[in-house]
Amino acid sequence: MMETHEETFDAQAEVERIRSRRAVARRKHYRKSRLDRYRAELVAMRRAGASCADLAEWLRLHRCRIHRSSIDRYLKRLPELHHAELPLLEGPG
Repeated sequence: MMETHEETFDAQAEVERIRSRRAVARRKHYRKSRLDRYRAELVAMRRAGASCADLAEWLRLHRCRIHRSSIDRYLKRLPELHHAELPLLEGPG
């Protein structure tokens, strides 16, 4: 007579384990930007009305050559500017 070795397979536990591994793999890896050093100054100048081209020129004076579109993308990710630059919706009237 042969004895059978029966394993209990917990499908729910396996699904949770797979989802956990996928969530870790999905996390965004942050890489430090060259602009992080000038973050406070860029935010202050942007709030004062400087364009991205103005900021690119200012950065060139500080030996940081970067295109204005890269500055624009960087600033769009910053939470302190994201809420401040939302356009005001005007109602009809």
